[in-house]
Amino acid sequence: MKGKQSKYVPDLLRGSTDTLLLFLIQERYTYGYQLIKEIEKRSRGYFRFKEGTVYPALHRLESDGLVQGEWQELPNGQARRNYRITEKGKRALRAKMATWQDFASAVNLV
Repeated sequence: MKGKQSKYVPDLLRGSTDTLLLFLIQERYTYGYQLIKEIEKRSRGYFRFKEGTVYPALHRLESDGLVQGEWQELPNGQARRNYRITEKGKRALRAKMATWQDFASAVNLV
């Protein structure tokens, strides 16, 4: 299939959004729009998350205690919410990554 564009299948992503967000947040203190752009960049445009996907996921991660958000006022007077991963979030990410590795290995075996 060299040279062909893969077809994006939303069902494959379902359940992985939180893992992708946690992975990026554990790398650095960040905010929603930056996460959207970073996921698109790293996936070479394969994933194009919308705000309506990312922000509810961030709120869910925060209410579950996996990330901690805090408001930051920008020089122009606007505010944005930045997120950092918590210890609970780090443990959850390790578990999600191990589950994903097991899944991917099993798929590759078949």
